[in-house]
Amino acid sequence: MPTRSPIVSILGHVDHGKTTVLDAIRGSTVTEKEAGKITQMIGASYIPANYIKKISKGILERTKTELKIPGILLIDTPGHEAFTTLRDRGGSIADIVVLVIDIIQGIQPQTIESINILKHYKTPFIVAANKIDLIHGWIKHKTNSFTESLEEQPPRVAQKLDDYLYKLVGALSIHGFESERFDRISDFTKEIAIIPLSGKSKEGIAELLMFVAGLSQKFLGKRLIMDDNAPAKGSILEVKEVKNMGTMVDVILYDGTMKKGDKIAFLTDEGVKTTTVRALLEPSFKRGEQYNYLEKVVAAAGIRIFAPNLENAIPGSPIKVISKKSDVDEISDQYKSILKEQTHLGVVVCADSLGSAEAIQSLMAKNKIPIKYIHVGKVRKEDILDAQVVKKDDKYLGIILAFNTIIPTNISELSDASGTKIIYSNIIYDMVDKYQDWVKEMKNSEKSILSKQLPAPSEVLVLSGFIFRVSKPAIFGIKVKQGTLRAGTRIMRADGTIIGKLKSIQHNKEQKHEVSEGEEVAISIDSATYKKDFEENDKLYTYLSKKEIFAWESHTDYLSDSEKEALKEIRNIVIKKSRLS
Repeated sequence: MPTRSPIVSILGHVDHGKTTVLDAIRGSTVTEKEAGKITQMIGASYIPANYIKKISKGILERTKTELKIPGILLIDTPGHEAFTTLRDRGGSIADIVVLVIDIIQGIQPQTIESINILKHYKTPFIVAANKIDLIHGWIKHKTNSFTESLEEQPPRVAQKLDDYLYKLVGALSIHGFESERFDRISDFTKEIAIIPLSGKSKEGIAELLMFVAGLSQKFLGKRLIMDDNAPAKGSILEVKEVKNMGTMVDVILYDGTMKKGDKIAFLTDEGVKTTTVRALLEPSFKRGEQYNYLEKVVAAAGIRIFAPNLENAIPGSPIKVISKKSDVDEISDQYKSILKEQTHLGVVVCADSLGSAEAIQSLMAKNKIPIKYIHVGKVRKEDILDAQVVKKDDKYLGIILAFNTIIPTNISELSDASGTKIIYSNIIYDMVDKYQDWVKEMKNSEKSILSKQLPAPSEVLVLSGFIFRVSKPAIFGIKVKQGTLRAGTRIMRADGTIIGKLKSIQHNKEQKHEVSEGEEVAISIDSATYKKDFEENDKLYTYLSKKEIFAWESHTDYLSDSEKEALKEIRNIVIKKSRLS
C-alpha cells in the first residue's frame, strides 16, 4: 500500500516567527506542478521529496538518511486549532508539529498553550528555535544549513547560542519534555529535537526539513500507510462564500480518495448533514483561470469543495465520504457530547472551530467551570438571552466566553444594554484566566460594598503588659487571632457583653483603618474600662447582630477562611446570649 505525505503544522507564540519560518520553508518557488517544485494547494503547500533532497543534500549525506516519503504537506495557516486537535477524536490532523520558539524570549503563554495541546493529543513535535540571527555577534551566511553556518561563527557566539539553548532545554523540562540540540541526540524516542534556525536568513531550514521528513518516516510508520481506494477522510478548515459560486469549504484530506459525485457527511450546529460533491477545486496558475477542476483528489491534500447546503458547516468538523447510514451515525456519536446542552447552569461558549470547542471543553472541566453549551460561530442574540436566564440563578455563570470568533456590533450593543458580560480571547488558557479574574473582581467588588454595610468578623487577644490607658478611652495592645478588625465596629466580650466602640487602630504611630490575622496593634475603645470590662489575655470579638450574622452567612464566599472561623465563634456567642436573656 502507498505511503502518504505527513501533514505538518506550525505552532508557537505570537511574534515568535511562525509565518517567517513557514515562508522560509516554502521559499519563493510556489509555482505550477513541476518536478521538484513546491505546489500551492488550498490551505496547504506540498513540499516534494526532491525539493527536500535539494535543500538538505549535505545534511542527508552526513546523517545517511534516505527519504522514502513522497513529500510533506505543510499547512499554510500557522496556529490553527483544528490542525492539532480533531481527527476522529483519536489524534490530530497534523502528523507532526513544528513548535516555533524565539530562542531569545524562550517559552511564552501561547507556547505553553501549544505544548499543552500537543501533550493532550500526543502529537509528535520538533522545536524550531528561531531568530538565531538576533544573537549578539551572529554572522549570517548564505546557506540553508545551521551546521554549516555554526562552523563559521566565533566561539563566543557559539557559546551564547548554547546558553540560550540550555535555558530552553530547562524550560521544556519543566513542562515534561526532555530535549536537546538535534545533533547531540542519541535516542530520538526519548528527547525532543531542537533545531536552531533563522526564518529570516533561512539558516537551519535544511535541518528542519530533513528532520521533519526523517522523523516522520521513522516514527509515524503505519499512520502514513494509506489505501488510496478507501473513502476520503478530512477536516474542514474554513467555510467560505465565494463570489458567483456560493458556499464552499476548504478541506485538508488526510486519508483515502475523494471524487466528484461522492456523498459526504459533515457537522453543523443542527447535527450531521450530508450532501454531494459537485466540484473539487485547486488553485490554477494559468492566466485568467482561478481554479483547476479535478475529478478526484488523493490524500494528503488541501482542496476546496463545492456542494449544496454547505452554509452551516462547522470549521474543524470532520468530513468524510459515506456509503451507509452508520458512517453518519459515527460522526454524530463522536461529537454530540460537545455540541449538545451540557448543564442548565453554566457559561455559554462561542468558539471558532470544533477543535477549539473540544479543547475548551476539556480545559473548563479541568478548572471545574460548568458549560451550558458550546457552539461554533459568531456570538448570537440567543446566546445573550440564554446567559441572562442563567444569570438569574447564578450571576457568576451568566456570561459568554467568545474564543477567537466574531462579536457583531449589534450583539456587543445588546450585551452592554442588558449587562451581559462577554469575555473575548484568542488564547484558550488566557480565556479561562480572564473568566476567573472576572469572577474574583466581581466578588471583591461585592465584598467591598457588603463590607461597608456589615462589620467584619474578628477575634482578638488582649496582650499582657500593653495596657497604655485604663479608660476614657481605654488604649491597649491586641493581636488579631482570626478575621479582620476594622475601626468603627462595636467590640464584645466572650460572654456577649458589648464593651464599647472601636475608635482607632494604631501601628508604629500610624493610624490604620483595618488589620488582619496575625497583626499586633494598639486600639482605643471609647467607653471600656480596664479591669472592669476587660483584662489582659482576654479574648474580644467584633459584635454582630443576628441579622448581620445571617447576612454574612449567605455571602461566605466573600470571607477569608480566617473570617469564616471568627464568624462561627461570634455566632455561637450571640446565639447563646440570646437564649440566656
